Amino acid sequence: MHTPAPAAGTTAPMTRTSPGAVLVVGGTGFIGRAVLKALTRRHPAHAYAPSLRVLSRRAPQTPGAQHVTGDLTDPPSLHGACSGITTVIHTASYVGRDPQKCHDINHTGTQALLTEAARHGVTRFIYVSTASVYGTGPHHGPHEEQLRPSPHSPASTTRLHAEEAVRAAGGIILRPHLIYGTGDHWFVPTLARILRHIPTWPDGPPPKTSAIAVQDLARIIAALAHQPPPHPHGDGDGDGDGDGDGDGDGDGGTYHAADPRPLPMDHLLTHLRTLLRLPPARPTPISEHRAHVHKLLPELSDHQYALLTKDHWYNTDRIWHHTQLHPGPGFETRFTATSPWYTQQLTHHT
Repeated sequence: MHTPAPAAGTTAPMTRTSPGAVLVVGGTGFIGRAVLKALTRRHPAHAYAPSLRVLSRRAPQTPGAQHVTGDLTDPPSLHGACSGITTVIHTASYVGRDPQKCHDINHTGTQALLTEAARHGVTRFIYVSTASVYGTGPHHGPHEEQLRPSPHSPASTTRLHAEEAVRAAGGIILRPHLIYGTGDHWFVPTLARILRHIPTWPDGPPPKTSAIAVQDLARIIAALAHQPPPHPHGDGDGDGDGDGDGDGDGDGGTYHAADPRPLPMDHLLTHLRTLLRLPPARPTPISEHRAHVHKLLPELSDHQYALLTKDHWYNTDRIWHHTQLHPGPGFETRFTATSPWYTQQLTHHT
């Protein structure tokens, strides 16, 4: 899985090849299901679907996908999961507050998966991490190499540790920020609950955020899976600069993964209020609003609250240039298309 680093500031055009046999870890989760759909959808650039294997607790609803059971917290259970596999796509993470589960699933679980992948000669490993490894912010459009990670939770800290292990093996790391679409049970539902129960919103300029529809994130992952196989080399860093953070170029590296157009949160809030048939919110000082939210959702951390109320947007030029994909129609179209699903979910859960 070790890959050569290109010259600084360059990105080689990505030609499409067969990804070989693909293992999707967490293939029945929010991101994993979308990835399976993207991999099985025929596309002019790759008119064949790869052989698919899914590592998950329950069987996937994807015709033709082989299901293997395994638990990231139980390394022996992963034995043989990567046999015959060319590409591993790791979408499974624990994002709760239990530090031990964070460590066992995100950190040591990923290490165990990497060990199994190396044992079977896997040539490409793609890990879906999170921009939350950067901490609370605010962030205003930095490139991948312009921010040093400063995680504020056990989940983000252990996912950063997982990144380090993946990077050492020459794998690819994706850092999406906020993800929406069918299967989203945190981002939009959390906002909806706040809007339904608190008739105010922090005053001041509306923040902008990096967001991506889950099907667009899946398109990125599928495109990366179809890139030419990496070639071995010796440094294992995947970025060529020695800082361990990745430069986002070449076969390995670290990439921001979001729509290149930052989403003004007031646009999302307006759509959501329309969906919920709510009146516009009254402006209030952010400290007062935070106090109300804390009473309503005591489990929402200060970091998570900041993700919804402060600027958190990132430059994503590298991933779109590297994959040669069109970013898609954007938030308005994507959110409208998924509104019926959100309407059904939010009726029962907020």
